[in-house]
Amino acid sequence: MKIEIVVPVIGESITEATVSAFLVQNGSVVLSGQEIMELETDKVNQVLYAPQEGQVTFSVLVGDVVQVGQKVASLDSDVKVKESVEVKKEQVAPVEEKKAEVSPVKEKEIPPVVEGRMIRKKMSSLRKIIASKLVEVKNTTAMLTTFNEVDMTAVIDIRTKEKDTFLTKQGVKLGFMSFFVKATLEALRTYPIIHSFIEGDEIVTPTFYDIGIAVSTERGLVVPVIRQCETLSLGDIEKEIANQAKKAREARTSIDDIKGGSFTITNGGVFGSLLSTPIINPSQSAILGMHSILKRPVALEDQVVIRPMMYLALSYDHRIIDGKEAVLFLVHIKELLENPSKFLQGDDF
Repeated sequence: MKIEIVVPVIGESITEATVSAFLVQNGSVVLSGQEIMELETDKVNQVLYAPQEGQVTFSVLVGDVVQVGQKVASLDSDVKVKESVEVKKEQVAPVEEKKAEVSPVKEKEIPPVVEGRMIRKKMSSLRKIIASKLVEVKNTTAMLTTFNEVDMTAVIDIRTKEKDTFLTKQGVKLGFMSFFVKATLEALRTYPIIHSFIEGDEIVTPTFYDIGIAVSTERGLVVPVIRQCETLSLGDIEKEIANQAKKAREARTSIDDIKGGSFTITNGGVFGSLLSTPIINPSQSAILGMHSILKRPVALEDQVVIRPMMYLALSYDHRIIDGKEAVLFLVHIKELLENPSKFLQGDDF
């Protein structure tokens, strides 16, 4: 009996993928639950498994872009594995237990070609997808960016005072990102339109606060989501960020890790960025950009003083968010970070 193998539903916002690798040879006889193919998206990699024992025939090529629901292979279940096959049946887990796994990334770099004084290098399929998504966001939103600056003195003082106790108690370092998540949460509560989105002719506002944290990896930017931020302490947030960053860099991020966020924070400051205009994450309406902390002279009570300053950037979809709301949202974050006692709680340390 011939069984069709199709591209599964990978995520709520993912409609296509790229065939990145065949994990068995075309025409091979495989066992039920055996890995046969790897698909690559702009978010994660997804392995397809043989639904049962049989001979697999691929109907696509490596590099092909395929749609959810599209046939990519067929399996002839009338052809059985011979007893002499090296792969033992007991070594292959049932397909039901494996279908949600994500495989390590297998990047293929075609050798660059030297043409005179130019070097040409083939774009990876993942980079093509990322490029396409970024252009799509630019073309489908009325994106605008507003800026402000924040004096990080108070946050730095707290980190300096609490870092050793925090590390001993929580088992993780106290970073800046958890302060920004907490401040963002309070600002979103005050200005809920910032994490709303357009759906048809309606404006939809989530009642939850699942905030995406952009993580840079060798294969591109991944945005895992920190769930239910309103219930988390600074320690909980730092632990979750560290866990998700580790998974992203090891290419173990799953669809469940990245779906459903309503707002994103990205930190270009870790690479030395002083100012930028971050691009909105698809399906969201705004993104907050953090930048480098630099000591600069500023005016404080008619005196010029040196303070550790950070520029903040909020890119937003002007179709749904007015300039006034965007500015007030960013000002609110600034005020909270300069007065952390307004949002910190007793169980944060």
